[in-house]
Amino acid sequence: MTMRLPRRTFLKGMGLSVGLPLLEAMRPATLLRANPAHAAPTRMAFVFFPNGAIMDAWKPEKAGRDYELPETLQALAEYRGDFNVITGLAQDKGRAHGDGPGDHARCASTFLTGAHPVKTSGADIRAGISVDQVAAQQVGGMTKLPSLELGIEGGRNAGNCDSGYSCAYSSNISWKTESTPMAKEINPRLVFERMFGGGGQEAAESRARRDFYRKSILDLVANDARRLQEKLGQTDRRKLDEYFTSVRELEQRIVRAEQHGTQERPDFQVPTGVPKDVAEHIRLMFDLMTLAFRTDTTRIATFMLGNAGSNRSYGMVNVNEGHHQLSHHQNDKEKIAKIKRIDRFLAERFAYFLGQLKETPDGEGTLLDHSMVLYGSGLSDGNRHRHDDLPLVMAGRANGTIETGRHLKFDREIPMNNLFLSMLDRVGADVRGLGDSTGRLDGIG
Repeated sequence: MTMRLPRRTFLKGMGLSVGLPLLEAMRPATLLRANPAHAAPTRMAFVFFPNGAIMDAWKPEKAGRDYELPETLQALAEYRGDFNVITGLAQDKGRAHGDGPGDHARCASTFLTGAHPVKTSGADIRAGISVDQVAAQQVGGMTKLPSLELGIEGGRNAGNCDSGYSCAYSSNISWKTESTPMAKEINPRLVFERMFGGGGQEAAESRARRDFYRKSILDLVANDARRLQEKLGQTDRRKLDEYFTSVRELEQRIVRAEQHGTQERPDFQVPTGVPKDVAEHIRLMFDLMTLAFRTDTTRIATFMLGNAGSNRSYGMVNVNEGHHQLSHHQNDKEKIAKIKRIDRFLAERFAYFLGQLKETPDGEGTLLDHSMVLYGSGLSDGNRHRHDDLPLVMAGRANGTIETGRHLKFDREIPMNNLFLSMLDRVGADVRGLGDSTGRLDGIG
């Protein structure tokens, strides 16, 4: 008879703990017969991109199901039935409200908080608690990590980054308290170690031994894994083999990315684990998010595809000027065309993430079936710094509680935080209000 396992089962060895995907042995037979979909938890993720978008290429004309995918969102065409385009929502607290310039800092700090940041470049920063951290405080205790904060550009929590606003505002979208941003991790290896390392001196020594002998993290939990497999049914053994293969492949990609970055620029000290190639960096981070959800290491994640006001260039799509510089295009057609290429490039990375979630079995469905993933920016028109009618896509069905495949068109000044309240309901967080919310957002179910 196949043994029954608790959902939070880990493989352990030499200071490490490796989470497992949802196995048949973790799901009580009575629960499966009663309601199979509820055997899997609902995950929630937020993916931020900087500098707004060219809205003519983003926003569909028609509402409902019969809308035509605009130019930028054609990158998501394969998953049209798995997401909703959401337009009309605003983050009013990102506007100046008497504080003058600094829209990029405000657009990031309000993106998930709906709270106007205090204008300061000193230590007295103050914004608001973010939706992901509200969820982390209420349901994060069910997983190894309450939440995961990722990015691809390093940031600072001090100094002036935007017209008198602290760099903390531009570099973070996740805020644990009004004065405590959750610093994001940009190094894939450190994310991997945080997910699977046990922490402390023992874990550090374990990594040192592993690096010295060039071993996989799986080699160090092999004995525990072997004992577990002997007790599992055939379906679970196959699922476990597939999972181990994906973990090992991800480790190998992280190593290759480290080696590539070092070999390409021997005169430059590339931080260990940070790939030089932007596309591969983003893919690695999305793969780590997928792995974190798959193993129930966390159910809540944020990912910044750039700091607010990022001036990164995108040579891979023949855009050598800085992104922020181009965003002030003043209706120059050539600059607009280049921004569209950046918008499309980032949307294609997001499509990759949706593909990974959709291809990953989870209970009676897939990770995408059991997730809510919001992709968007804190600005709509980057040229004029508009904080209304924000470009948003929300993917996933949240365990059957969200109807997808539609363009949801709302009035232009409905607070985006109303959407967050509806999302929090779906992960089991009990919240009356958040930031400038005025109620739940009707129509997403």
